[in-house]
Amino acid sequence: MNILFFLHPKNDVAFIYNHNSVQQGLEKMCKFGYTALPVINKAGIYIGTVSEGDFLRHMLENNSCTAEAYKKHKISGIIRPGWNPAVRVSVTMDELLLQVMEQNFLPVVDDRGCFMGIITRKDVIKYFYELNQKQNNITSHIAV
Repeated sequence: MNILFFLHPKNDVAFIYNHNSVQQGLEKMCKFGYTALPVINKAGIYIGTVSEGDFLRHMLENNSCTAEAYKKHKISGIIRPGWNPAVRVSVTMDELLLQVMEQNFLPVVDDRGCFMGIITRKDVIKYFYELNQKQNNITSHIAV
């Protein structure tokens, strides 16, 4: 199975740029109702993911909850390195399953590191559930 079957393409996914302000990131997160968003640079390279917790940590560390402070700081300053790593488009289904157990969504990148979109945990679980149902139906027909 090719993982592109699960891909929600970049143009259908909410993401933010690393040069956006913290305020712009919070606004986008609130607008879409997500708890985490992928972050890319101007060239489309996946940089990381920011979560609600990252925004909260930023507020506490800077001891500021003003709109001016949110406008002044950039998303690139609140990304946790190594959190929510991307998978390459060539990842195997087994590797995909192992990684999606740890993350709600998996950012997918091409061989250049360019962000292609995301794969959600829900879609992967649904696939394996339906696969299991098909196998159970085949087994029950053979046993009869």
